[in-house]
Amino acid sequence: MESVLVAGGAGFIGSNFVRVLLGRTHARVVVLDRLTYAGNLESLADVRSHPRFVFVHGDIADRALVASLFQQHRPDALVNLAAETHVDRSIDGPRPFIETNLVGTFELLEAARQHLESQEPGRRARFRFLHVSTDEVYGSLGPGERSAETSPYAPNSPYAASKAGADHLVRAYHETYRLPALVTNCSNNYGPYQYPEKLIPLMTLNAAEGRPLPLYGDGGNVRDWLHVEDHCAALLLVLTRGVPGGRYNVGANDERTNLEVVDGICAALEAIQPAARNPALAARGARRYSDLRAFVPDRPGHDRRYAIDATRIMSELGWRPAHRFEEGLHATVGWYLEHRGWCATAQGGKYGRERLGLGEGRPART
Repeated sequence: MESVLVAGGAGFIGSNFVRVLLGRTHARVVVLDRLTYAGNLESLADVRSHPRFVFVHGDIADRALVASLFQQHRPDALVNLAAETHVDRSIDGPRPFIETNLVGTFELLEAARQHLESQEPGRRARFRFLHVSTDEVYGSLGPGERSAETSPYAPNSPYAASKAGADHLVRAYHETYRLPALVTNCSNNYGPYQYPEKLIPLMTLNAAEGRPLPLYGDGGNVRDWLHVEDHCAALLLVLTRGVPGGRYNVGANDERTNLEVVDGICAALEAIQPAARNPALAARGARRYSDLRAFVPDRPGHDRRYAIDATRIMSELGWRPAHRFEEGLHATVGWYLEHRGWCATAQGGKYGRERLGLGEGRPART
């Protein structure tokens, strides 16, 4: 690959993937990002001066802009990581999720299709459109079940529905127009540069500051956790070795309840910054980080369990996760404690880690 266009490259997974591309390939990396609340140039501060890095501030739904990037940079691949991703925000206001996740993906597909029509056959065959999606499209699972690439879609939140619709569009463009497209569906990512609205950075920062640790419902909702670096390694494999038209699930088979994750965060904090030496806890009369746990009303439509069957990517492409959850979680907690400045910049005074996702004008469901 000589050039890769990364849509959403200033976000959590996007910024980590940009580092993988720059470190493991010789490609020019062109990032297109609108820099919404969760996109942050500070997440790319260490690579912005790299000779193979280009940043473009813009919207993926601006087809003229995307067309100009195709013409100027002639990318061999487009990786779509641009998305609104927080389920709670999709409950409070679904429109941005439809506009970005569904309409934005459509505009990227159209721009790629029109560009490839003017290219010689060899270049068309080499091109790849990689759409990065989520396990939430499969809906909630019962005990022992796992979502495979052949599992039916059953999205239960506006966020999941918007991603499911985008997945279907990508498939349709491959089947109808023979666009060399691939889809990946990943489990819950964690690691550095994640916006502090998500569970692990939110709980880490709240606990360090002696603030409550809100657990939805009984804390028993289960997620399959995947370190972002393992996810990015999988994306590069799919991009370079995946079969066009294929879908690949990416998960580490590391299931935890939300309560178990929060307890793991508390344990990591105790090892790094003991509660007895944290004045913020003393001010609240708490002796342990776990004393800050607070069970709150569940959010509407909260899926009980997700679990990914990643057999295909492991058997066909040889991918394996390199991070064990306990070790990865400890390192991640330490990263957020050491990067309070990045956290403050990312929140930008616009998000105080308040509760989201109860829906506009509706009471909490108990």
